[in-house]
Amino acid sequence: MPPVGADGHSRRFIATMVFVLGALSATAPIAIDLYLPAFPAMADALGTPESRIQLTLTSMMIGMGLGQAVIGPLSDRIGRRKPLLIGMAVFTLTSLVCAIATSADLLIAMRFLQGLSGAAGVVVARAVIRDHFEGDDMTRFTAKMMFVTMLAPMLGPIVGAQLIRFGPWQTVFVFMAVLSALSTFLVWRFLPESLPAEDRRVMTGPEFASSLGTLVRDPRFMAPTIVVIMNFSMLFTYVSTFSFISQQELGASPGFFSLLFAIGTLALLAGNQANMLMIDRSRSEQRMIAGMAISLAGIAWLVVVQMVDVANLWTIPIGIATMMLGCGVLFPNAGAAAMSSQPPQIAGTASAFMGSVQMAAGGVMPALATIGGVTLASMTFGVGLYGLITAAAVVWTIRVYRKAPNPAMA
Repeated sequence: MPPVGADGHSRRFIATMVFVLGALSATAPIAIDLYLPAFPAMADALGTPESRIQLTLTSMMIGMGLGQAVIGPLSDRIGRRKPLLIGMAVFTLTSLVCAIATSADLLIAMRFLQGLSGAAGVVVARAVIRDHFEGDDMTRFTAKMMFVTMLAPMLGPIVGAQLIRFGPWQTVFVFMAVLSALSTFLVWRFLPESLPAEDRRVMTGPEFASSLGTLVRDPRFMAPTIVVIMNFSMLFTYVSTFSFISQQELGASPGFFSLLFAIGTLALLAGNQANMLMIDRSRSEQRMIAGMAISLAGIAWLVVVQMVDVANLWTIPIGIATMMLGCGVLFPNAGAAAMSSQPPQIAGTASAFMGSVQMAAGGVMPALATIGGVTLASMTFGVGLYGLITAAAVVWTIRVYRKAPNPAMA
């Protein structure tokens, strides 16, 4: 008999789940980050302003938000596997269409469809985790999976920079299609159905609206969900702007930008691993406070180096890495707290709500922060504002769970 962990699952099962769900959850994020180094080249090749190319990122984020809103509840109704397989197959096809796009408008439209279909991997993966785990077991598994998932944004810009070094920008999207096809195979071959037929819910429109209303009125779900949403807005304001800022304002090459981006993501990974080490030694609320404090320290550094006029390619990454380190500690605890507050039967709906609003915020919030132009100052303003809102949501979460305990906050 294979060794069994404290959560009752065999180590082999957990290792397989981490690998498959990690690869699945990483497919859409790598599609976000892989082509960032190609932004200037795409703008030149398509004869369009850089702000237009940035819309291809926004459209994908909006598509991922809408896709999760549909696919999450659908997975509560028909199971987890079918939406995954269909979504990932469509993602593969749209990646290939992006590779032959001849205009920014077509690329924006295809990136929207890419986000719509790629949402399946993100939203269903969270629901599958809730099907099997709860409490600290869920936090622990989420942290393990995030280690795999976070490799994608770390490696994405590095791989993307090399692809455009030896080939045209279209090569990036062909690479996306190959990765998506491999993820689809992994789901088909190794991921069993995790929601039994007897636990599936066929919801009418009014019942779905009622379920959403229940989620919105439940502070045990909403408080940590707002932490996730605003933390992601803070993080994505950096992700969506730093390619332009580093290359055009600070003078980095595409290769050096990818290195700086990797350093930030490595810090995110380090925070995630630090969180795993702290799980058995501290309470979730303590880990959330620690993560938030570290992120705010990084943001404060960004503000200070600009005020004293020493912002450059060496000082700015220090603040970004510190901010990302804190995000790596905070994110899995907040996500696990939100999902553990709901029963598995509506895990898909809960995941859809959290993920769709998160993706919509990721598409809109960076644009709001940089409405006057993509600059280092506007990026710092955005991450600072969203960081303060995240901190307020962390305080709210802790107050809520002190009144009404949640397994994830034990």
